[in-house]
Amino acid sequence: MKIINQSPEPDDAKSRRGIKPVISYPIDNLPAYNANIYQSARENMHLIESIIIPPRDAKTFEVPAGCFFRIISVEGPQVGDLNLWNKHNISERFFSGKTRALYGTHVSTGDRLYSNLPFLRPMATITHDTLDWYGYDEDGGSVHDVIGTRCDPYTHVALNNKEYHYCCHSNLCRALSNQQQKPISQIEDNVHDVLNVFMCTGFTKNTHQYFMKASPVRPDDFIEFFAEIDLLGGLSACPGGDCSSSHSSDEANCYPLKVEIFKPSADSLKQWTPPKINNYSRGHGYS
Repeated sequence: MKIINQSPEPDDAKSRRGIKPVISYPIDNLPAYNANIYQSARENMHLIESIIIPPRDAKTFEVPAGCFFRIISVEGPQVGDLNLWNKHNISERFFSGKTRALYGTHVSTGDRLYSNLPFLRPMATITHDTLDWYGYDEDGGSVHDVIGTRCDPYTHVALNNKEYHYCCHSNLCRALSNQQQKPISQIEDNVHDVLNVFMCTGFTKNTHQYFMKASPVRPDDFIEFFAEIDLLGGLSACPGGDCSSSHSSDEANCYPLKVEIFKPSADSLKQWTPPKINNYSRGHGYS
């Protein structure tokens, strides 16, 4: 928060502030979103697995490359924290910071979820979003953010001096530990900043602090992704419920989430090509 002004304004302050912004990472040279490819596949797919994520808990799931998965609201307004890893190498994982730099603070249909360095490739593409009507509200809020990190027990202790064991970070750690059959101490570094599915967030206009408000999600709303690589997913049903008041609490009304995985016909994916790992050569730059 920039609220302490100890330095006097220079004479040219107005002209400095008036400089027009430019987009830091123009995406014109990235592969364009080809809606026809994904729509053709969506029209020829069948359900192969369904997973229920209990309230204040997390589960992992696997999505083969070339398949779709949906995160669905099933009983009441509920947000979820999504982690994605390369199924074969969990050191390649979703990079929320770079995804945010490319597509903005909130993502929807046509946006891609990129992996971390040195891989930097699309892991998944958003192909349908029943909340895309929401846009940005008067507070500057929107849904499906890549700005919040995830609720975690360390921050909860720092802010409240209380321990809470069902934060999304804790839930995801337990789920990944169980899936990898390794103690949490060995896998915790692989639990990463999330896509806050269904969560309505933004930055306040005066202090530019991260805020949350009641999610507009309702039962049967869903967001759908296409797996560009073999994925291991982790989803936590946030202990804040719709995050209208708190995101680390046993008091909020919480509901389950559902993950559905769909497999399209092989013929419908003839035009799809899996993304390759970024081709920057570290040997030249770091030698």
